[in-house]
Amino acid sequence: MSTSSPRDLPDLPRRPTGLEPTLLPQGDAPPAPSTLVDDLVALAARGLAAAFIPETGQFAQTVRAVRGTDGVELVREGQSLRYAAIAALGLSRLPEAERAAVLGDTTVSRLIDVARRQATETPDPGAIALTAWAVAEADGSSVDGLLARLDLLLSDNRPLPTVDVAWMLTAAIAAQERVGVRGGRDRSGHIIALARDRLLNAQGPTGIFPHALPARSMGRWRAHVGCFADQVYPIQALARLAVHTNDRVALHGANSAARRICDLQGPAGQWWWHYDARLGSVVEGYPVYSVHQHAMAPMALLELLDANGDDHTDAVILGLGWLDTHPEVIDDLINDHRALIWRKVGRREPAKAARKLSAVTTSLRPGWRLPGLDAVMPPNRIDHECRPYELGWLLYTWGAPRRVGTAPATADGEG
Repeated sequence: MSTSSPRDLPDLPRRPTGLEPTLLPQGDAPPAPSTLVDDLVALAARGLAAAFIPETGQFAQTVRAVRGTDGVELVREGQSLRYAAIAALGLSRLPEAERAAVLGDTTVSRLIDVARRQATETPDPGAIALTAWAVAEADGSSVDGLLARLDLLLSDNRPLPTVDVAWMLTAAIAAQERVGVRGGRDRSGHIIALARDRLLNAQGPTGIFPHALPARSMGRWRAHVGCFADQVYPIQALARLAVHTNDRVALHGANSAARRICDLQGPAGQWWWHYDARLGSVVEGYPVYSVHQHAMAPMALLELLDANGDDHTDAVILGLGWLDTHPEVIDDLINDHRALIWRKVGRREPAKAARKLSAVTTSLRPGWRLPGLDAVMPPNRIDHECRPYELGWLLYTWGAPRRVGTAPATADGEG
């Protein structure tokens, strides 16, 4: 398991202990040595401890701030196999003492064992893929049984979420890299070939991926829509494939998607939520999720850079800055006292109305948005919730070993 130090980025404004917003140093004063990322990594470890359920060796589905008779308190709700696998990946990047502070007497290996047993029975393709990825990369043990399930899911050509297919590709790559299984005829090689082709064949002309593969399985009103996660995880998976097999077409696909979402990034660093895979435009921007800003976008874009892909470091820094500047709301999104980062800033709307309306209008007429949407449904509501996977990805991203220069593929090569 890796215990590498966090990734390096140009210095960002330091947050004091309370994590309240601060001003940039004035005049010629040098930036403080600590960074926003350093503080977020420390916060994420504390926050995961609050979401861990030691009795079951699992993580809660979410931790929510609720108002009770004695004031505001945090309540754990549900359990999630997906989130346990992501938390295990993130915790595997911490030194042993810091992992113990989160898990107590439980180890990451035991956490993964619990997830593996559950993954043999769950019907959720994404949970199976994430668990296989965690087993291979964070534990280094055999994933043959889980790979067999993924191979079956891909081989029968059933519709699958784009995110799940990207995770399948990453899991199979991890199996070959960490467990030592290689070759075009083995199960992991078959998964890599099928998942790669599914992703690249569905990618839109400007680089945007749809929400499902094939896209038509979403129906008329949603076939053209892909969310932010549908871009991030394929970028990551294809970048890893470029490193793993010198696949220049995969790297080109990752570069195309990354370039488009960066071109569309909001002026305050917002990573928008829904995109049109046909035109490469924004269908609906809100909600803006904190995990996209501090973890998922940096994770994918920095791995792309590590694969000798395009450099989007400026977009990463701008996105991180939104956690402080977020012009939509006044209240802080980072709560150091509770060691949580509030989940998102969204609209005041009934039943996701803005997203549904935007999907329909852009389906009828590409690029058509309802006028006055921001006035009728203003994006000024904070969701006081934090999910373990958000903190897990934060730890995974900023504790990652750099692999710059290890990929021989050129940035936009064809062939």
